[in-house]
Amino acid sequence: MRKLFTAKVLLAGIIVGTLDICAAMLQFFLKTGKDPFIVPKFVASGVFGSAAMKGGANMIAWGFLFHYFIAMSFTVFFFWLCSKRPSLLTNRLLTGIGYGIFTWAVMRFVVVPLSLTNKQPATLNGTLMAILILIVCIGIPLAYMVAAFRKQAE
Repeated sequence: MRKLFTAKVLLAGIIVGTLDICAAMLQFFLKTGKDPFIVPKFVASGVFGSAAMKGGANMIAWGFLFHYFIAMSFTVFFFWLCSKRPSLLTNRLLTGIGYGIFTWAVMRFVVVPLSLTNKQPATLNGTLMAILILIVCIGIPLAYMVAAFRKQAE
């Protein structure tokens, strides 16, 4: 049973991590017309600083690795939270929206300030887009996946 649970958490983390990075890269490309692989380099800059933006494939790979680590961390936390508070899954849509906002807040006010990234000024449009991506790509899918996995386990 534990192996099955671990596999479901890993699958959920890979799914939401992929949705999130694809949405971020697409949004960046549509907004700027620039190479979308700048996004994983920016993620890598959280650890490597501005040198990441000048790096090549190695920095892109590091960026993806860090991104999936963060996505998996939020996934594990959500699974844990729902195991302690199953009532969170009563209204999956509302919980997903709330978790997307929570994810944004943790990233904006904890992770990014502690990182070495070049801090970008917040704009209303940028903030709303970031929150929307996290709601649609992480919060809502996680709420529905956890509910489905719990139902299968019953």
